[in-house]
Amino acid sequence: MVVVTGSFGYIGRHITRMLLDHGQTVRTITTHIDKPNPFGPAVAAFPFGFDQPDRLTAALQGADTLFNTYWIRFEYGGLTFEKALGNTRTLFDCAARAGVRKIVHISVTGNAEDSPLPYYRGKAAQERLLRDSGVPWAIVRPTLVYGGEDILVNNIAWLMRKFPVFPIFGDGRYAVQPVHVEDVAEIAVRAADSSDGWIVDAAGPERFAFRDFAGRIAAAVHPGMLFIPMPPAVGIAFGRVIGWALRDVLLTADELRGLMDNLLTSSHEPNGKIIFSEWLQANRDTIGRKYASEIKRHYQWRKNE
Repeated sequence: MVVVTGSFGYIGRHITRMLLDHGQTVRTITTHIDKPNPFGPAVAAFPFGFDQPDRLTAALQGADTLFNTYWIRFEYGGLTFEKALGNTRTLFDCAARAGVRKIVHISVTGNAEDSPLPYYRGKAAQERLLRDSGVPWAIVRPTLVYGGEDILVNNIAWLMRKFPVFPIFGDGRYAVQPVHVEDVAEIAVRAADSSDGWIVDAAGPERFAFRDFAGRIAAAVHPGMLFIPMPPAVGIAFGRVIGWALRDVLLTADELRGLMDNLLTSSHEPNGKIIFSEWLQANRDTIGRKYASEIKRHYQWRKNE
């Protein structure tokens, strides 16, 4: 039996589906215990219950592997990065108490404990907590994850469908290396059988300058799209206005800085198999047709039913 955090979410859902396809018995720990279960009776759901560690330990009891996807994209509704780190510590402590054989943790490329960006600094702190947990571990660090229900690529396409122009922050030469969510899931599942202390980037086979990346998306969903150079500060302000209208957070200043600092790339040999350019052409008629709200997905999903 294995446990996946967030089987009703994005990366966790794909990991869960792959584990089930491999004949595993899967249990999930989720913040949305009453959310519709896409796996039905095949996956039993338990609440995180960070304030009730005995219950959380019981939910992890008997698990061979814990696949952890828990983190937050930005601070919202009283949930801060510091609190999310405390929750992570509780989760790993409970896994140790439950006798979990191994933790496979989903992190991100570009994380560093001295990063000026709270998201990346927090991900590095999560990795530190894992190394200090006493449980054997493996870490998977994806680059820019796309595919199906993703937020970033889908919403870039949505903006291109809705507006006549699209901003390019700075010179647009900073790089992205998209990796498909199914490749991330496959690498994570393989990591369960890796040696203790294994760290691997999950990186797609293509690497683009952001302006070329955006150009390919535009060619698929809005040929002839006009690109305009824009200072990052102006772009963030513009994004806040759109986010306010959508009642969502479109893009944070830290996310933009991480993108412009080339943090969503890998120096390792690519290990993703799915080619973004081919996927984009195959999905050009559906990508970006509907806006994907982070807040509705993770904080207000009932209002979106």
